[in-house]
Amino acid sequence: QVQLVESGGGLVQAGGSLRLSCAASRSTVIINDMGWYRQALGKQRELVATISSDGMTKYADSVKGRFSISRDSAKNMVSLQMNSLKPEDTAVYYCMVNDLGYYQYFGQGTQVTVSS
Repeated sequence: QVQLVESGGGLVQAGGSLRLSCAASRSTVIINDMGWYRQALGKQRELVATISSDGMTKYADSVKGRFSISRDSAKNMVSLQMNSLKPEDTAVYYCMVNDLGYYQYFGQGTQVTVSS
């Protein structure tokens, strides 16, 4: 089991920036990948970005060039820098970690709202 706590969501105008952070604690598993998913109202949860234990990153096409993911493995923290935000980025953002068996754990989510 692992506890994930997100922070940094909020309301921002289009073109603005936000930084999300997530801290993993009380972990009884070895954390492998870390990342972020999001779910907009009425839509399925989708991958935003992930970063592996050796630093390999993966981004959704819709956020490439605008979002940047980073991690501090020593502190079990992952961050998502979001620039040039668009109204379509509005969603609940969920921190994710997986273990060596790729079982995923999610946080409670943080709301990001981008106004036009």
